[in-house]
Amino acid sequence: MEREQVLRETELFVLDMDGTFYLGDHILEGALEFLGQVERLGKKFVFFTNNSSRSPKEYIEKLARMDCRITRQQIMTSGDVMVQYLKCFYPGKSIFLLGTPALEENFREHGIYLTSDMPDAVVVGFDMTLTYEKLERACTYIRNGAEFLATHPDINCPTAEGFIPDCGAMCAAIALSTGREPRYVGKPYPETVDMVLELTRVQRERVSFVGDRLYTDVKTGVNNGARGILVLSGEATEADIAESEVKPDAVFAGLGEMGELLGQFGK
Repeated sequence: MEREQVLRETELFVLDMDGTFYLGDHILEGALEFLGQVERLGKKFVFFTNNSSRSPKEYIEKLARMDCRITRQQIMTSGDVMVQYLKCFYPGKSIFLLGTPALEENFREHGIYLTSDMPDAVVVGFDMTLTYEKLERACTYIRNGAEFLATHPDINCPTAEGFIPDCGAMCAAIALSTGREPRYVGKPYPETVDMVLELTRVQRERVSFVGDRLYTDVKTGVNNGARGILVLSGEATEADIAESEVKPDAVFAGLGEMGELLGQFGK
């Protein structure tokens, strides 16, 4: 499928953030102009980040500081998906959380019962406050029968200084120690797509997931009946595409190039 056709047929762009829309505290070149073209054409966008270290409120504030103003309905995180998953499948159950204070607050606001004692389930997020004590407790609880859940599988998180270990790397350590693999719910898993569709009411085939990772962002679309667009502004390179089983529906240098192409479309 031609890149132009993918953009024309997309009604909703689900945008990754780190490495796609911004890097560190700086919006990537052309990203704001892309949003302007999306709105001009009467299309929609929402941000979805697997990064569960921050609350949606913090992301809204961060974007506002970069002159990008959105509503709560335009931002979702893998932490939000986990909250809904726990409400559905673990109602009233106790949770031991490896997460930042922001993620803890998000869980508590939605009535998730957090404990430091033997829980029903261990949930791992992108915990930038991780300590050895947390890691040891998580492994012990999982060995003793607690379910092993995780917000997202990303191995590394891009920053302006390079890559840092993300949730998937933390889960790998726990899995190696316990012999148990986690149940993930963020991108690229169906729970993420289901939540996006429920909140936006856009047809699945008219949704494009846009991001810099083949194994999360692009895979979310192509494996779940939507579309996956890769941007080369973050983790993935052109060489990665040839080696990957996941093939994007379209590839762009970044949101700036996508915006330039959209700019050629009439309403």
